[in-house]
Amino acid sequence: MFDVFGSVKGLLKIDSVCIDNNIFRLHYKVTVIILVSFSLLVTSRQYIGDPIDCIVDDVPLNIMDTYCWIYSTFTIPNRLGGRIGKDVVQPGVASHVDGEDEVKYHKYYQWVCFVLFFQAMFFYLPRYMWKTWEGGRIKMLVLDLNCPIISEECKNDRKKLLIDYFATNLHTQNFYAIRFFLCEFLNFVNVIAQIFFMDYFLEGEFSTYGSDVLRFTEMEPEEREDPMARVFPKVTKCTFHKYGPSGSIQKLDGLCVLPLNIVNEKIYVFLWFWFLFIAVLSGLNLVYRTAVVVMPKFRLLLLRARSRLAPQDEVETITKKCQIGDWFVLYQLGKNIDPLIFKELVSDLAKRLDGKQSV
Repeated sequence: MFDVFGSVKGLLKIDSVCIDNNIFRLHYKVTVIILVSFSLLVTSRQYIGDPIDCIVDDVPLNIMDTYCWIYSTFTIPNRLGGRIGKDVVQPGVASHVDGEDEVKYHKYYQWVCFVLFFQAMFFYLPRYMWKTWEGGRIKMLVLDLNCPIISEECKNDRKKLLIDYFATNLHTQNFYAIRFFLCEFLNFVNVIAQIFFMDYFLEGEFSTYGSDVLRFTEMEPEEREDPMARVFPKVTKCTFHKYGPSGSIQKLDGLCVLPLNIVNEKIYVFLWFWFLFIAVLSGLNLVYRTAVVVMPKFRLLLLRARSRLAPQDEVETITKKCQIGDWFVLYQLGKNIDPLIFKELVSDLAKRLDGKQSV
């Protein structure tokens, strides 16, 4: 089974230089791995059997399977309750009267593997945009200063290059930071849009799916109406029409077993909680990012935390002289440079900026 998931192992690679943050990685790395893995799981029939098996009198089984898979199956929503084997065959599977009983057709399970894959692509899109816009700037500026063992001469030369870069490009890096903030905003918009999309895809069932499952587990057995059986039924009905011996149209009702839905129902329960989790985190991250943009004192606190070894007055000097883009690039460097070297960089940069007039 590990061969099935071998294609996603490339996503597990840890980047040598960090150009984003943990919440960003939850979107393009963790969520993409989850969605692609689920897509592969759904398409791997060798582990879960045939996607559909139907039975009806006087119709070859392979024809019935293909017909019902293409044209969809249905259940009777008002027959989800009742005792199995006495009142109903299975939840939602019982005799019905055309035109009187509501019939719910289930077609979306055919598209689950494709939808999961395309959702993964949209989760990776903000990462692709940021990586393109970023253009390897942080990796270029790190200059191997993330290694704690480096010769003193080499370290001093590379620190000087960094300080010259900041002094030359002071107040010109705001657009760089804005594009990263835009990608963070797109992450939040994407996860909210995907929640609404999945609700549409599952015909309005996804928005309350997870909470319905939790509520179902707390109900008395005789009062239960399984929401997973409503959204992803394991047994359904399928109507096949054919000509009889006299040329009249015969209507044949068949039963279909959908083993694929055993996997689908678990996938979407997990996705309901996961999407809610990253949506909340992404929303909080936007609040944090807004505070970073509009509150210089907050940027000062963050830079102090990042460069704890540097004197506070030097950190204050940098914060006063730098705009949001300069601060952001320096803060990103602090994630990738050895703390002792970063402390020296902050001290040297503060001295350089303190003797330089604002531009």
